[in-house]
Amino acid sequence: MKSSIAPVRWNPPPADPVRHPTSLQVSTVAVPGHGPEDALIDEDGSVLTGLVDGRILRVSPDGTAISVLGDTGGRPLGLEWLPDGKVLVCDANRGLLTLDKDGRVTTLLAEIDGRPMRFCNNAAVDPDGTIYFSDSSTRFGFENWKGDLLEHSATGSVYRLTPDGTVTRLAANRAFPNGVALSADHQTLYWAETATYAVYKLDLRTPDAEPAVLARVPGLPDNIARGSDGLIWVTIGSPRNALLDLLLPKPPILRKLVWALPDALQPGPADIIEVQAYDESGTLIHDLRGKHPDFRMPTGVREHNGKVWLASIGTTTIASFPTPAH
Repeated sequence: MKSSIAPVRWNPPPADPVRHPTSLQVSTVAVPGHGPEDALIDEDGSVLTGLVDGRILRVSPDGTAISVLGDTGGRPLGLEWLPDGKVLVCDANRGLLTLDKDGRVTTLLAEIDGRPMRFCNNAAVDPDGTIYFSDSSTRFGFENWKGDLLEHSATGSVYRLTPDGTVTRLAANRAFPNGVALSADHQTLYWAETATYAVYKLDLRTPDAEPAVLARVPGLPDNIARGSDGLIWVTIGSPRNALLDLLLPKPPILRKLVWALPDALQPGPADIIEVQAYDESGTLIHDLRGKHPDFRMPTGVREHNGKVWLASIGTTTIASFPTPAH
């Protein structure tokens, strides 16, 4: 059952008039389930990913062996390593969880100020165990993520959870904050904001610092991750949708009518693969675009030792390609 929406007007920034993305060729590995949302790399090069049914998989580097590490009973999204070797799981339905080597799932944080997290999405972990994470919406859960983009009410937040259990809101009233990453020196926090087509940065050394735009993205950014190459890799789940851009500044009733349509008639992601990578000053280093019959709508990215892995909520595969030279 869809929630109702209460659209808020917003004027999108102008789209980039010219782009010349590099052609991207990917190879894919089929996984036994739908919607592998994120990609996390193990020491041996294996890829961890979470499916819509709650299972978390490990896929061998060559894709020939796949095992189930655990099951959250929810919807696992972002995955990160914790200093103790456990896997941190951002579960959209259950909050921040941990998964140990024996497959045991433990709740780390389910509520903030007495409110259950509605859309725990992605995280980055400092070496001291401090966790930075996004809660994308207080209005919509994972199943109705399109509703949040149409409504544009900006109810998401970015938080810090310290090892002693203290939770601090670092940024409030954000329009679908999504992927999270840290700078190499762990002093700057980055996050993708899907509904404003941008990646933001926040100086963690300055109390009450205000977020600033690191880069405007030519589409709807999803997960981000700092690679072993030092770059901030950004998935673009879909290019900007002309109909959505047209509707956002218009009377709210128009978006209510669109939300009432069957899913197949609503604006949706394009059938392409787009990925970018920026340095920590916001300079675009890689701008990549491609197509593959078995992969589209990238939502997770991880660059590791010369290889980039992609994941997607819209497929039953994960994809990879060699790290481009720069």
